[in-house]
Parts: sequence; C-alpha cells; structure tokens
Amino acid sequence: MTRVAIQGFSGCFHEEAARKFYKETLDIEPEIVECPTFEGLFRSMEQGEADAAVIAIENTSSGGLLQNFELLRKHPYKIKGEVYLRISQNLMALPGQKIEDIREVRTHYMAINQTRLFFEKKPWIKVMESEDTAKSAADVARGHLMGVGAVASEFASKLYGLEILAPDIETYKQNFTRFLILDDEVTVPEEAIDKASICFTLPHSPGSLAHVLTILSFYDMNLTRIQSLPIPGHEWQYFFYVDIKFQSYKRYVQALAAVRPLVDDFNILGEYPAAI
Repeated sequence: MTRVAIQGFSGCFHEEAARKFYKETLDIEPEIVECPTFEGLFRSMEQGEADAAVIAIENTSSGGLLQNFELLRKHPYKIKGEVYLRISQNLMALPGQKIEDIREVRTHYMAINQTRLFFEKKPWIKVMESEDTAKSAADVARGHLMGVGAVASEFASKLYGLEILAPDIETYKQNFTRFLILDDEVTVPEEAIDKASICFTLPHSPGSLAHVLTILSFYDMNLTRIQSLPIPGHEWQYFFYVDIKFQSYKRYVQALAAVRPLVDDFNILGEYPAAI
C-alpha cells in the first residue's frame, strides 16, 4: 500500500485529491499520512514515514500557494501527476440545528476567503480561522459543540456525522484547486507526457524573459502558468516557475535545449500527463 502524505486532517480536500488520483490512475486505495503543514509533507517523505505526497499548488478563486512553489524547488521529489478537484464548501453542524442557531463557525482561512459573501449576509455568525477545514468539522463533532458550525467538504460531514445546513456556499461556483502528485514510484511513459513544470532564473538584462517565451512559442509550447518569486538576498531578481503543455514530447525536448543557454539555475520540477 502506498503511504501518501497530505496537508491537513482526515476528511480534507487533500485526502479527496489523493484518493481520486490513486483510485482512478493506479486503482489502489492509499494509506493517508496526515501532516499539519506543507513542510511536513516533505519531512514525512524524507524520514520514511510516507512514500508520496499530494500538495495543493493553486486555486481558481484564491490564486497560487506561493510557499509551495519554493518547496517544490528546494526538494528533489518530482511531479508525476496532477488532479483538479472541484471545491464545494458546506456549512455543517451537529444534527438538529438551523442556521439561525449557529453563532460561531470555524474553518481554514482559504475557505473563509471563498465563502466571505455568504457570511456577510449572516451577521450573527462569527467566523473563526482554524488550521484545517476537516479538523474544524472533527472538533465540532468530537466536542459536541452546539451552536458552533464548520465549513468543510461533504466528505468531512459524512466522516464526522455532521449535518449540512447550507451546501455550496462558496462565492464562485467554478472553484477548483489543482493538486500535484509527488511519487517516485509512479512511472510515466514518454508517450503519456504532455505537460511539464520548470523553474529557472534569468540574467538581469533587458528582454531576457521575452527571449525565453519567444522560443517556447516557436516550439509550440503552451504556457498554462507563469509565476515569479523574488530570490532572497538578490535585489529585483526572480525565480520563474512555468507550466507548459505540448503535443509532441520531441518538440518539448528541443524547446528546453534551446532555452537552457539563456537561463540560469534551470530545474525540471516534473514531467507528467495533464489532468483532463
């Protein structure tokens, strides 16, 4: 059985993403290893407590998780796949209550951002930040907290025996999170690879980024994301994180060969099949 590290607690969206990938791709049920932080994902693999990890990298409502780009660059584990998970936020509480009975709601800060409009119309509810959506649900259930709700997944409500008082309370219904799979045991055949994540720095000279982008375009590389993060200790210099999709692996290899002389600190973070 594959031990997969997730950030969060049982019932969270990371667990859903892990089970979705391993069931649909490898037809196995992974053993979930809970980690309180994203750094803990990598620590659990380094210490042999987990064989793989699933890590969120961006959300369509909240944007990129910038710290996770840095973690991917600093650690040797390669991306072997990705999962897009529809994020449905639900207000839940112990059974037998109404929304009017709820005075406090606990959830993760990203869930707060995604449901702010809903709670603005419920001024009697105080929204409290917690470390995890699923843990908030677990705390309400295990503490038998009447008048206290949680915002979490439907999966969490079933796991902890809570009743959903209001489903799908996120402001934007097209709310997806992209998760990356880090698993050295997953072998991806070359013909299945149509996406890659790369990282590099550039000389501090005019037009250096434009030159790289022009070359990638020439080789029919489709940039699906580009993210820049400052290099600590180097004023106005950046790491660039780029996701590219392509139809020809051969053209992709040619594109990288043409780009490498123009960039510094080049790193392939992973080559994998794009999620549908």
